[in-house]
Amino acid sequence: MGFACSTMLMSGQNHQKLYDIIDAVSANRIKNDVKTLTEFGTRNTFSDTVSQTRGIGAARRWIKAEFESISKTCNSCLNVFYQKDFVTKANHTRVPHDAWVVNVVAIQKGTTYPNRYIIMTGDIDSRASDTMDFTTDAPGANDNASGMAGTIEAARVLSQYTFENSIVYLGLSGEEQGLFGGAGFAAYAKANNWDIIGVFNNDMIGNIEGVDGVIDNRSFRIFSEPVPPTETEKERKLRRFYGGEVDGISRQLTRYVYKTTKTYMPEMNPMLIYRLDRFGRGGHHRPFNDLGFAGIRIMEAHENYTQQHQDIRTEHGIDYGDTFEHVNFDYAKKLTAVNAINLASLASAAPAPSAVAIGGIVEASAKLKWDAVDGAVGYKIYWRDTTSPTWDYSRPVGNVTEFTLQGIVIDNYYFGVASINKAGFESPVVFPNSIIKN
Repeated sequence: MGFACSTMLMSGQNHQKLYDIIDAVSANRIKNDVKTLTEFGTRNTFSDTVSQTRGIGAARRWIKAEFESISKTCNSCLNVFYQKDFVTKANHTRVPHDAWVVNVVAIQKGTTYPNRYIIMTGDIDSRASDTMDFTTDAPGANDNASGMAGTIEAARVLSQYTFENSIVYLGLSGEEQGLFGGAGFAAYAKANNWDIIGVFNNDMIGNIEGVDGVIDNRSFRIFSEPVPPTETEKERKLRRFYGGEVDGISRQLTRYVYKTTKTYMPEMNPMLIYRLDRFGRGGHHRPFNDLGFAGIRIMEAHENYTQQHQDIRTEHGIDYGDTFEHVNFDYAKKLTAVNAINLASLASAAPAPSAVAIGGIVEASAKLKWDAVDGAVGYKIYWRDTTSPTWDYSRPVGNVTEFTLQGIVIDNYYFGVASINKAGFESPVVFPNSIIKN
């Protein structure tokens, strides 16, 4: 009993290493990396691959070299390699010529659960006004050198620690032409039977002044789909009667990021956007979602469309183009830190319960049962109003696999269960996926 109580105390404490990680993130290093990426001229996926100074080939070789340099500082803790797939003009309308879509991968293996992966991504590629134009300058400073630089910086900081789960720092190509890099790597992960905890897609994390005139260096958006597209008909029918329309695995990942950010970076304002991505648009988390993996998009709150997908030019007094001077590096640092502390927290946690059952019909209580988790020394039950976007109430229940919340009417709330390990780190919350028959 005493051990369970100590676990409950730890689960309510903050972790000093997460504050240390926040402090270690450098705006200046992010600035230098964004500058380097913009100086490759264009990083269009179908641009020059031979030049040492211009095009997608030079950019991806530089990113790979950066990951390799980071690995040297942590006793070769990163496994760095290319992952690629071939795309053809005949099969895709936005492909100007046949080419390899090459991703850059750096894997920091976990000590306890090496086949469980939490992934942070940034996009390598950029584009001009015409996505088929692979020769015109397209510096892509904010879209998406900012996300790629943030991913490299997270690797620099987190590689100085060890974690129970594996972390992947991933540079993806082909985003602008059809999310090719994400699709290829998601298929690679599935073919290799990876257990993916979640994917943080960072696409544009450096702009604070919106085209609407709003200037905000603290708010950011988290986009997530409500339920996986791979859900079964049985799961859909269960949702109709028992709820869960906004409680898929990606939505739980979003709530995890929200909670961690508000705990360790309370000055930040995470905006939970209940949509797969921006209206009618897409991002590199989607291919992972398509295969049933949890994935979210983290990005700035206020966009400036004159700086996205635009040839560099001046028209009617407006400067168009995604250039270096528009990126706010202190803001990019903050969003990189948001990623880093959530990567670290998830990588430090035990797995979430795989099966959670709930019951309590026509009773003034809610009963929950769940599978025991290897590495967990306690569990926490969460609940919230059915209209609340976040888990607002919780109770640690010790090292048990069932518990009844007396006086909590099941009809009035949604519920979930998270695991807690001996270090006090929690897993994402798992929404009930079966029913206890009364």
